[in-house]
Amino acid sequence: MTPKSSRYVEWLLWLSVIVAATYVMRSSRGNIEQSHAAFVYILIVLGATAGGERWLGVFVAVLGFLAINYYFQPPFDTLTVNTPLDLLALIAFLTTALVANHLLTRARTEAERATRHAEEIEHLSAEIRRAEALREASRMKDVLLLSVSHDLRTPLTTIRALAQDIQTDGSRARTHAGVIVEQADRLGKMVADVLDLSRLRGGAFTMNTEVNTAEDLLGAAVRQFGGIADAKRIETVIDYTRPALLGTFDFVLSLRVLTNLIENALRYSPPSTAVTVSVTETGSNLSFQILDRGPGVPVSEQQQIFEPFYRPNGAPPDAGAAGLGLSIAKRLAEVQGGSVSYADRPGGGSVFTFELPAAAQELVETLT
Repeated sequence: MTPKSSRYVEWLLWLSVIVAATYVMRSSRGNIEQSHAAFVYILIVLGATAGGERWLGVFVAVLGFLAINYYFQPPFDTLTVNTPLDLLALIAFLTTALVANHLLTRARTEAERATRHAEEIEHLSAEIRRAEALREASRMKDVLLLSVSHDLRTPLTTIRALAQDIQTDGSRARTHAGVIVEQADRLGKMVADVLDLSRLRGGAFTMNTEVNTAEDLLGAAVRQFGGIADAKRIETVIDYTRPALLGTFDFVLSLRVLTNLIENALRYSPPSTAVTVSVTETGSNLSFQILDRGPGVPVSEQQQIFEPFYRPNGAPPDAGAAGLGLSIAKRLAEVQGGSVSYADRPGGGSVFTFELPAAAQELVETLT
């Protein structure tokens, strides 16, 4: 229905209402007073105005004025007015109806203006949020480019220099081959971390949640470092006098979290100190703790360490990683219903706590 035809229908509807009301009251004219009829017509005026038509309300008010004079004010069935008091009553009705029409129209206009204003504010808020998202995306792009420029430059430069050295002196090929593999692996890990972060943000990671033992996860994490010199610095603390600790989690994703946290502890703690990894059951969670004797994290930076591309203040541009390990670890924990948190270690150092949901007690009793 077009706006014009809808307007015609509305006018016809309210004209039908006033005709029907007049007919009913005219049939009972001996039992009602003029004031009763005036009250009914006032209500009809308000209804017509509330429907969105100011001039329809005015028109209905005029019709009510004429109907009261003709049908409900002596002498009946004539437009003659006998006394000034009767004329005053008619003018009072018409004035009341028109004032009510005006007030209701203004209230509706103000309401419409307020609605438009609210919509404009919402639209503006959406634009602000969009602008903030664009600024954040631009900031992340700049951080990514800065990080990539620093972190990828060293392995690429090393590989290029070694390749040139091999080209001029083939006798060094065996010695340099291991370094090339090491730098290529480092480069591959940086690229994999960036891709994994993108997949996490896009919700593209798939999970295979099942019941696993905390001991198996901890053992697998330690074995990941079996080929490096720092492996002997890793100390594990497990209470084997108690039943096995069972949790419900994705083994592969949880292994990635634990190895990232251990790798971070090894990187930032002195070579002469141990990194302790323990696991206990705390309430409804399995709690893995990675403790080191590194410099710790200043209070001003503790809210930033899990952000992508974070580097400690004063760290050299090439710190050996892209600054994504902690961010990926925290996100991988959270997608499983777990968490990763940081705390200062008494006596100096850091404590990273990785929590995962423990298996239900009924399931533990069944499996043990």
